[in-house]
Amino acid sequence: MARVPIRPGYFTIPEDPSSPPRLLGTRCRSCREHFFPRRAVCAQCLSQDTEDCELSSEGTLYSFTFVHFPLFGSTNMEHFGGYGVGQVDLPEGPRIQAPLAGQQEEFRVGQRLRLELEKLREDDMGRDVMIIRFRPVG
Repeated sequence: MARVPIRPGYFTIPEDPSSPPRLLGTRCRSCREHFFPRRAVCAQCLSQDTEDCELSSEGTLYSFTFVHFPLFGSTNMEHFGGYGVGQVDLPEGPRIQAPLAGQQEEFRVGQRLRLELEKLREDDMGRDVMIIRFRPVG
């Protein structure tokens, strides 16, 4: 089954389903700051000398909450009871917001998380539309 991202340019979809996806970001060549999502101009030093890069597939949970309402657009029964959203610090520096995989009691601030892909739904061409989410390591 073909897998496509919910929106191109935000993350990779590895051919090997056991490999983690990578976030697609930007690195400033002038000040070395990293950003997600991609940027044409560095928000730190305003340089336009930036390059696309892949960011880590692991991070640290900074903060989180659980939404007790079904995930919009999902046909996955797991999402009907609600879902978690976390602020995750990446080793390169950016703090990103992303869905969480698991139950509320499985998460704690400071915890190591790993990025994974999840099928959100099928598109009208029968392809799996994929999103990213973070799951606790270990």
